[in-house]
Amino acid sequence: MSWHADQPLLREYAAGGLDDVRSLSLEAHVLACEPCRLQLADLADRPRLDTVWNRVSASVEEPRRTAVERVLLWVGMREHVARLVAATPSLSGAWVVAVGLSLVFAVVAANTGSWGSTAFLALASLLPVAGVAVAYGPWLDPVYELSLAAPMSNFTVLLLRASATLASTVVLAGAAALALPGPSWLAAAWLLPAFALTLATLALGSFLPQAVAAFVVGFAWIAVVAPAPALAADRLAGFRLGGQATYAAVALVAATVLARRRETFERGGLDV
Repeated sequence: MSWHADQPLLREYAAGGLDDVRSLSLEAHVLACEPCRLQLADLADRPRLDTVWNRVSASVEEPRRTAVERVLLWVGMREHVARLVAATPSLSGAWVVAVGLSLVFAVVAANTGSWGSTAFLALASLLPVAGVAVAYGPWLDPVYELSLAAPMSNFTVLLLRASATLASTVVLAGAAALALPGPSWLAAAWLLPAFALTLATLALGSFLPQAVAAFVVGFAWIAVVAPAPALAADRLAGFRLGGQATYAAVALVAATVLARRRETFERGGLDV
């Protein structure tokens, strides 16, 4: 370097008193001149630099909170738990949009076809099962390795994410169900089946990989519900009182199995 910045110039720069042109020129010089850089470091406002650096570091190293995470924190969930739950693949924007569109088409079918209401109830009951299939596992979960290191059991993480998936589906399907034609009880007729199918998927997941368990439960549900309208005089018979009693029994059995086999999730891990 043929020249060096003098102390007054460096002091003025450190105080923020230089115009843009002179600041840029000095910065270009300081990048290549170690003596001037060292002098400028001595003149810098250390507390201010530390504050700026901490902000930069936080924005780079800490992931931005999603809308789901902010909602979970707002309702009082602990920060580390909210982050694990918010990372659930079946709570992503793409999943929510897909579920919403499916429900919209089902509502349209319910208002235009003779079997539409039954189709909507069957779909709304099945959606949480699909969500549970992708809620936790090495292939789809972006924070799967971090979840394994979290200070909670695999079973607890799975239950939290399954509950979040069920809750989000209940909100979307509940809003869509208000547009169903027919008696008012139809808007809630899918709730108990959805809860029973979700528990059945989790319970079967103690024997099979979670995705396989969801497929088996979903296939069984479709096999039972699909032919029902054609075989029964009442197309909604499967969702009336007798059917609801059956779903309650299934939920009770599934919950019992799940509670007794919870340790299997810890021994073998959770696969998708």
